[in-house]
Amino acid sequence: MKKIAIIGSGTMGSGIAQVAATSGCTVKLFDLNQDALTKSKNNLEVTLSKLVEKAKIDAAEKSRIANNITYVNALSDLSDSELIIEAIVENIEVKRKLFSELESLVSEHTILASNTSSLSIASIAASCAKPERVIGIHFFNPAPLMQLVEVIPAVQTSAVVLEKAVQTITDWKKVVAVAKDTPGFIVNRVARPFYSESLRIYEEGVADFATIDWSLKTIGGFRMGPFELMDFIGNDVNYTVTETVFTAFYFDPRFKPSFTQKRLSEAGFLGRKTGRGFYNYQQELPHPTEDMTLAQAIFNRVIVMLINEAADTLFLNIASAKDIDNAMTKGVNYPKGLLAWADELGIQWCVEQLDTLYNEYHEDRYRCSPKLRRMAKEEKRFKDL
Repeated sequence: MKKIAIIGSGTMGSGIAQVAATSGCTVKLFDLNQDALTKSKNNLEVTLSKLVEKAKIDAAEKSRIANNITYVNALSDLSDSELIIEAIVENIEVKRKLFSELESLVSEHTILASNTSSLSIASIAASCAKPERVIGIHFFNPAPLMQLVEVIPAVQTSAVVLEKAVQTITDWKKVVAVAKDTPGFIVNRVARPFYSESLRIYEEGVADFATIDWSLKTIGGFRMGPFELMDFIGNDVNYTVTETVFTAFYFDPRFKPSFTQKRLSEAGFLGRKTGRGFYNYQQELPHPTEDMTLAQAIFNRVIVMLINEAADTLFLNIASAKDIDNAMTKGVNYPKGLLAWADELGIQWCVEQLDTLYNEYHEDRYRCSPKLRRMAKEEKRFKDL
């Protein structure tokens, strides 16, 4: 597919347009707001100029990429598109309305895709007369740099549409992870304990934000600690995703949000963008307690919860083991795939850690995935599956 349309010229939409244009597609970037389109065009010029300065591309390549993108503000301009990807507000009704309108403008063979990070693809598809043409294609920000793209077929999506979507994104030199249409897909589901268990450790008074961040970076090799990362993402955004996943999973305690983060969000302490979040960026940042024994205990607790969620994602056939590990290393830059990490630490060790937590708290959030328990019993490893 070479005729691509992107709806929404914000950071994500503009990034996806750049990816497609770089791969040789002709791209129409749509936005009702002309100022937003102008800003997107200007930002692309700056981005491409920097790539020329760094000798990543030459002037001819810069012109080729820029000329592959046309900026439009009428949906009717998208009528000849082979693939349309929407990257607009995360509101299910707004997306359903858009898809219904698009269907009346395009060919019956046009594939309609949503870049949603967690909303139901089946619900979006149901707004169309031909729901089999609808699929989820979820990029990560910034789209030109992040390697992973989650591709999510709805129950209505045809096998042909899935095949075409996977091939197209592969042609764009991205790593594809196919996920079942469940809340959070792979990354936004599996990553929840990185934040939630770290928050729980803080709320219990085990350690402060700086010490927890230091522990996970020092022992685990994570590029950013959970509180640094939540401040970078924005507490409002991160809390909303957690709350959405929690609600979508019928209030499963494993995804329970934190009052600490809720109160910060309500106070307007959203992180770096407001100057204050878990940390106050207008002051000198606090120093961690560099206690290796404590750091190891913190790491063990967080990593085993992450592994448990990854194992359960495999157990419930949401994605393959390869796609789960690719999703976490390519989508959120984890130092290792969680299932590979489980093999390294030992499946039996993971089970014992989870059982210890469950026996202490008697909370369902610490229940061990049947996948881990069965593998421990059978002395299997994920790499052997």
